[in-house]
Amino acid sequence: MDPLEIIQRHYDLDSKAYYFLVHHGRLVARKALEIAKKARHLNPDLKFIEEAAMLHDIGILFTNASKIGCHGRKEYICHGYMGRELLEREGLPRHALVCERHVGMGITLRDIKDNRLPLPERDMVPESIEEKIICYADKFFSKSEHELLREKDMESVRVLVKGCGEDKLRTFDDWSRLFL
Repeated sequence: MDPLEIIQRHYDLDSKAYYFLVHHGRLVARKALEIAKKARHLNPDLKFIEEAAMLHDIGILFTNASKIGCHGRKEYICHGYMGRELLEREGLPRHALVCERHVGMGITLRDIKDNRLPLPERDMVPESIEEKIICYADKFFSKSEHELLREKDMESVRVLVKGCGEDKLRTFDDWSRLFL
């Protein structure tokens, strides 16, 4: 399976959205593979990690994020579950779960209800080791124009994650100890 072929079925190759999606995906894939290789004791599936990391943000095309060339109708937080739906239609259910579960440090049903998020009411939390590695690696990269190609340092990531809640920071710190 070639992730770029799947992306190219849904994105215009000359679009800003394609540029951001592919560059971000490559950086996250590289970081996720580095993490996975350090965590060989957890027996991660490297091929799957590389593919799923490239595809994890495929749902951004359905969102209203004009700064990265996306002109859909959904709020950005919806890109995970929208990516899941797209990849399920592509016949990639395992990859689809990575899309849905990578947002934030995972989004619980309680998070959705308490914050009235425009998401399906279900837990969207990484479960497999591969999902956790990709979610973790994703936090080190932004899709903003000025930071797209720059990896964030650990403390910057911790500050961003803490903004989502102390529970999310605890999860991030637990994964940091597990992976590094």
